[in-house]
Amino acid sequence: MSAVEEIISSHQTLMEKTLNNMAQEFASVRTGRASAAMLERINVDYYGTSTPVTQLAGVKSPEAHLLVIEPWDKSILKDIEKAIMASDLGITPSSDGQMIRLPFPPPTEERRKELVKQCKTIAEDAKVAIRNIRRDANSKLERLVKDESLPKDDKHRAEEKIQKLTDVHVEKVDVALGNKEAEVMEV
Repeated sequence: MSAVEEIISSHQTLMEKTLNNMAQEFASVRTGRASAAMLERINVDYYGTSTPVTQLAGVKSPEAHLLVIEPWDKSILKDIEKAIMASDLGITPSSDGQMIRLPFPPPTEERRKELVKQCKTIAEDAKVAIRNIRRDANSKLERLVKDESLPKDDKHRAEEKIQKLTDVHVEKVDVALGNKEAEVMEV
């Protein structure tokens, strides 16, 4: 594999990772439907280690607007409750000593608009990251030209390929944002 192909391939992989990261962040945005993905960013101190709730308990969604969390170690029930209260979920958990119930009321129109803004920020951050990856790839190509190991014509062809990759990934961000907006605004 030539140096140019290696640069393009590695930067395409980075762009894919950016899309995956954005998808994970979108999954944690509350839409009114209960999803275990919302709990992935909530950590509990478990024997001195910060551990995600999803690794300490079974999480079920018996209905669309309810999550049930059943910790495997009942002694951390209060810790999980405190972590949920301290998080940005905005939901008050109810516990019966065995499990925690998280009711997700449908968000108000105003809250849905705030969530859309949050999604747009996530998408814009992903676009910026993709453009930074493009800039990095182009600067590596420029270094190859300076080292005289790459002709300028080949550099321009490679830059065009990188630009096409960038355009494709930015388009994927826009599509994902459109889908998430529709999901958030759905009543």
